Amino acid sequence: MINCKAATTPMNVNEKLQQNDGAEMADAQQFRSLVGGLIYLTYTHPNISYSIGVISRFLQCPSRDHFGAAKRVMRYIAGTIEYGIWYSKVSDFKLCRFTDSDWASSLDDKRSVSAEYAAATSAAC
Repeated sequence: MINCKAATTPMNVNEKLQQNDGAEMADAQQFRSLVGGLIYLTYTHPNISYSIGVISRFLQCPSRDHFGAAKRVMRYIAGTIEYGIWYSKVSDFKLCRFTDSDWASSLDDKRSVSAEYAAATSAAC
């Protein structure tokens, strides 16, 4: 994936993934391994947390569309490989929180989705 075309966002803007989308099934073990690695990667790239949360709902029965969404996150990571979180030794840290929600966006069960991000650095605030 080093030479892939980088994605500008970890997920398509209006992408709606659902459980029984009629697409061909993907290899569940390979999908779980990929998503597990991406979950681990959220510690250094918190901006992919929402996308990984959405994709991880389909670990039991992934389709090619779900696998494609996970690959898009990989393409996003390839384009932002130089990015990261840097903590410096300063005493004026600030804690900033950002929240977002989407009312009944899940096509499977009409549940709402919310996300929260906290930054403990003076550069992000």
